[in-house]
Amino acid sequence: MKGPLFYSKILLFGEYGIIKDSKGLSIPYNFYNGALKTDENPSEAAVESNESLKRFVSYLEGISPELVTFDIELLKQHVTAGMYFDSSIPQGYGVGSSGALVAAIYDKYAQNKITVLENLTREKLLKLKAIFSAMESFFHGKSSGLDPLNSYLSIPILIKSKDNIEATGIPSQKNEGKNAVFLLDSGIIGETAPMVSLFMENMKQEGFRSMLKNQFIKHTDACIDDFLNGNIKSLFKNTKSLSKVVLNHFKPMIPQQFHELWKKGIETNEYYLKLCGSGGGGYILGFTEDIDKAKKSLRDYKLEVVYNF
Repeated sequence: MKGPLFYSKILLFGEYGIIKDSKGLSIPYNFYNGALKTDENPSEAAVESNESLKRFVSYLEGISPELVTFDIELLKQHVTAGMYFDSSIPQGYGVGSSGALVAAIYDKYAQNKITVLENLTREKLLKLKAIFSAMESFFHGKSSGLDPLNSYLSIPILIKSKDNIEATGIPSQKNEGKNAVFLLDSGIIGETAPMVSLFMENMKQEGFRSMLKNQFIKHTDACIDDFLNGNIKSLFKNTKSLSKVVLNHFKPMIPQQFHELWKKGIETNEYYLKLCGSGGGGYILGFTEDIDKAKKSLRDYKLEVVYNF
């Protein structure tokens, strides 16, 4: 048996900020995906995934039935029979591996589920987000629910604030476009939970809170408006400012060996780097006005183009 595919996601803008009510923009990334499967001869990875699913099932039994109910008996039956999540989504890379799993479980086992085909009102989107937040907290300690939402709906989502989210359209891709968004592989697995607790610790300082509000969130919101409205010149100006703020104030979230590379992008204007997810490893997100120049400058690194415009 093999279930439907659920895709990875990329939070283009809004990492950390959305915890404190900045805007956010999340897009599906179809390069990676995952599905629920059962095999006759499971691999080692499949056995490991199945073990993790067993723990997840126990956790799901504790979620408030007011929020969501599952066909737990059927789920247990399938998990006992060896069901696992077969995924090409790298874990700890900030592209939503647990989000896709949560979406797959909800899709198959939730009762009275909200489907993608319905008219997705803001209420329905918020309800889904709340359900996914409760489900995904098993993996991260605290989840916004956005990754699974993106994976489940497979459409770009604009977060205007905690209680205001909507499906959105993004400028169409131009294959020959020189402007590009890309992923840079840090070669290190990132752990979400420690990075988020470090951020929460920093939030206790007045100076950090004011930087977040007056610089980080201000530039993040401006980048999203520019991107959605196609104001390319302004987008790169704001992305550069955002890249600087992150380098100055989120250093621990950037792997040490990328500090110089980050700085070089800002100084040469060949590319601007930002965090992809919580940082600490995984992918780093890049923006460039000239993808050929950026590729040349970053030729020693593994680079994947996500979006040309």
